[in-house]
Amino acid sequence: MATPKELYYEKRGQIMVKNLLSRHFEAYYCATKEEAVKKALELIPEGSSIGWGGTLTCTQLGLMDALHAGNYNCLDRDQCATPEEREKLQREIFFADYFITGANGLSLDGQMVNIDGTGNRVAPIVYGPQNVLVVAGMNKVTDSLEDAVRRARTVAAPMNKQRFPIQTPCEVTGTCADCKSEGCICNQMLITRHCRPAGRIKFILVGEDLGM
Repeated sequence: MATPKELYYEKRGQIMVKNLLSRHFEAYYCATKEEAVKKALELIPEGSSIGWGGTLTCTQLGLMDALHAGNYNCLDRDQCATPEEREKLQREIFFADYFITGANGLSLDGQMVNIDGTGNRVAPIVYGPQNVLVVAGMNKVTDSLEDAVRRARTVAAPMNKQRFPIQTPCEVTGTCADCKSEGCICNQMLITRHCRPAGRIKFILVGEDLGM
């Protein structure tokens, strides 16, 4: 029997799917991690070249492991031996068949907010790869765009910053200080409100708490 949270996520997920479709995204709701990985592999044809930025959600799903185990050309920056190789690979991702990412915040009306430090994650969402696949837990969904921006700035970024060693105010306090620190990871903020060409950006919403 479904729990109250599962029912809540499913009902909001169906609203999200409808609103994403109205903005010309492709959108799917999956109740579990396993269903989400299965749907992702259905959407990505074998033989495709695939890149990604940092996405804790997809790591938690085991999607990267499934892609490495399958018949895909994975452009995995974590397998680069030097910073120079990593930078080169991140530029090659612009020519990939698929780019995979998470979301820092989603509004119930179908808009996405992402924050980035160097731009290697938000730039391919905007232009480059033929397809973008966004995988996000329903914990990322907020009631409004303003709430989604607030979540990205005051929840996702300070939590994510705990993973990196360059000190910023939010790393110390856990609270956004609207800083201009050298190690700031909030240098670019992208709001994706509509998809052109239609269907280029595809969403898989997962009825679990994932990512940050």
